Amino acid sequence: MYAVVATGGKQYRVEEGQTLEVERLGEPGIDVDLRAVLLVDGSDVLSTPAELSGVTVSARIVEENRGKKINGFTYKPKTNQRRRYGHRQTRATIEITGIKRG
Repeated sequence: MYAVVATGGKQYRVEEGQTLEVERLGEPGIDVDLRAVLLVDGSDVLSTPAELSGVTVSARIVEENRGKKINGFTYKPKTNQRRRYGHRQTRATIEITGIKRG
């Protein structure tokens, strides 16, 4: 059985016991519930909001880390306007602990 969950503006295909790196969700050690977009259980496929209302996908945050640094540079010609910036996104590693139909 697998599910497609939405978190951080992205969708991920997950199975029970899988570890996954997603956008920041909270502190390490806490349990979170993810919103299911699709559930496939053998030959059954649940995809409508009414069918998915009873589906729960639970996960545990294992650790929090930082992504790769992105360097940026903007400028406007002929005006001596320049700006350099950098960004590192905070990411969370989660472990899927259960997918339940209900």
